[in-house]
Amino acid sequence: MTGQDRTVIDTGKPHPARMYDWYLGGKDNYPVDEEMGRQMLALDPRVPVMARVNRAFMHRATRWLAEHGVRQFLDIGTGIPTEPNLHQIAQGIAPEARIVYCDNDPIVLAHAAALLRSTPEGATEYLQADVRDPAAIIAGAREVLDFDRPVALSLVALLHFVSDEDGAHELVGRLLAALPSGSYLVMTHATADFTPEESAAATAKLRAAGVTLALRSRKEFGGFFDGLELVEPGVSVVHHWHPELGEPVPGQDDGVIPGYGALGRKP
Repeated sequence: MTGQDRTVIDTGKPHPARMYDWYLGGKDNYPVDEEMGRQMLALDPRVPVMARVNRAFMHRATRWLAEHGVRQFLDIGTGIPTEPNLHQIAQGIAPEARIVYCDNDPIVLAHAAALLRSTPEGATEYLQADVRDPAAIIAGAREVLDFDRPVALSLVALLHFVSDEDGAHELVGRLLAALPSGSYLVMTHATADFTPEESAAATAKLRAAGVTLALRSRKEFGGFFDGLELVEPGVSVVHHWHPELGEPVPGQDDGVIPGYGALGRKP
């Protein structure tokens, strides 16, 4: 590691990974995360359902990829481990699968051992880095993954925390540029398309707490896949993407899930 000490945990402002953990019923969060989480629930009590729906999408997408021959995964914005993790899904289908996890939250680093229980045939590794530093991510991932073979780049529930001003599209482009033909982009993203008033209020509350929330429309989300071949059914509301590949999340059909998901293949 270089620069500032990345093991220092900032408990003065909420962190998306720890809020996500609180939504999922975990214990690896702080009062500041719970407080902001409760404010989000006051705006939309279905936020925990949305968190579980995103998690379930990751399971289904990983299953689809492994069943279609992908054996390498780069998961950025991993979050605090919640079983089953991506490597457990992938290696359950293909024991030789190799996985690199990446996150910028020191709490995730503290739990990284749970992410490293690989099959003997495969490999898992954890990289402490930020999506805003794609060069460091690629350099670290190259130590575990073979960049001459397809890699699935997973950015689940991450890019809505990176604004256009911070170069969200450019970051994705730089990551994809390092990957060979046959690689995939896996993404979910929150949107204000269905709940504009609640979304505006949530964005304002998070901004006041120092957290960026860059909600994007269906068209804007689709822009991340420009130049890629979308896997059917294309851009979908998250839980509508290949539901046959997993179990439904309780409550997912009780109202709107304001988020999109998609997979795209690099030609």
